[in-house]
Amino acid sequence: MFLEEVYSKYSFQTAIEAVQSRNLGDVEQALNKACYSEKLSFGDYLSLISPLADSFLENMAELAHDLTLKRFGKTIQLFMPLYLSNECRSSCVYCGFSYENKIPRKTLHYDELEKEAEILKSQGLEHVLILTGEAYSKTPVSYIAECTRILRKHFSSIAIEIYPMDIDRYKTLIEAGVDGLTLYQETYDPDTYKEYHLRGMKKNMEYRLNAPDRGGMAGFRKISLGTLLGLSHPLGELFFLGLHLQYMYKTYWKTFLQASLPRMRPAKGGFQKVVPVSDREFLRFILALRLMFPDLGLTLSTRETPDLRDNLVGLGITSFSAGSKTEPGGYQGSGALEQFEIEDKRRLEEVIEMIRSKGYDPVIKDFDRALL
Repeated sequence: MFLEEVYSKYSFQTAIEAVQSRNLGDVEQALNKACYSEKLSFGDYLSLISPLADSFLENMAELAHDLTLKRFGKTIQLFMPLYLSNECRSSCVYCGFSYENKIPRKTLHYDELEKEAEILKSQGLEHVLILTGEAYSKTPVSYIAECTRILRKHFSSIAIEIYPMDIDRYKTLIEAGVDGLTLYQETYDPDTYKEYHLRGMKKNMEYRLNAPDRGGMAGFRKISLGTLLGLSHPLGELFFLGLHLQYMYKTYWKTFLQASLPRMRPAKGGFQKVVPVSDREFLRFILALRLMFPDLGLTLSTRETPDLRDNLVGLGITSFSAGSKTEPGGYQGSGALEQFEIEDKRRLEEVIEMIRSKGYDPVIKDFDRALL
């Protein structure tokens, strides 16, 4: 398991210092290897996420562009999130769904889910990501499995971004029709994790750290990792995300891996203690991930501005969310129950038009469970 075999060998401060110890020669060496399509070492990756790599961003961008074209072609996969519930028994001080926040709570009934699915399907999309808060009694595995069976009638690919589960429960969802697992660690910094997760099962950092392992053992076709930038030092976060991806590639080599770097957005509760990550730093991290992991899917959400999302087409990103609503019933409702504010409020058809204007093909379907 990642916690025992890898994570426990490093402290968060040691991780930061390891990145900060890189020098310009290290960065140049890493880029030279990337230029000749040589496999990068983890030390090379640390060089590329270090601030010193800012002097080479144009070179990194060219290499990342070429590598993405080689591995993925001129395509951007599109998906839409579908929130089943905003019920939550965990207290995460940065989240709009946090238990302490006095907001209306809602879990979709099956007929309401059908209506949401019909609205999404009418837009032509085939990939959907279903999400919940952490309220196991309100959204047990049996409920999520039934929701999956309903959605299978409408969509060819269904992924989940829900609370961590054990292997058997993950297998139950796979049997129901789920093919992808998204599970962001939020932060790899144990002190910050303890400070920001005050109650509920999400307080158990160790259980969350090993959830991607359990997903790999259960047999998900694709698994997405990530860290929420803004909670702790970004260099430490990228160090451990890189380690986690490296471990997952070695251990679950049949699984298609993806990653995302969502940045903090305003949410109910007014969390303000954000460690800022600039657009330049964000770009550096995206490029470094692409050069280190050539076959990694990289997802960009509607947390980012339209301009930034437009400009990152062709620079390593392979997947976009679009037309997103972040509350249960959001495709029918008012937006009063949202988890966080989104930046890119464009409709799906507007995002498709933008992608095509860049010379890329928007992909609405690249997998069908029926073919298995």
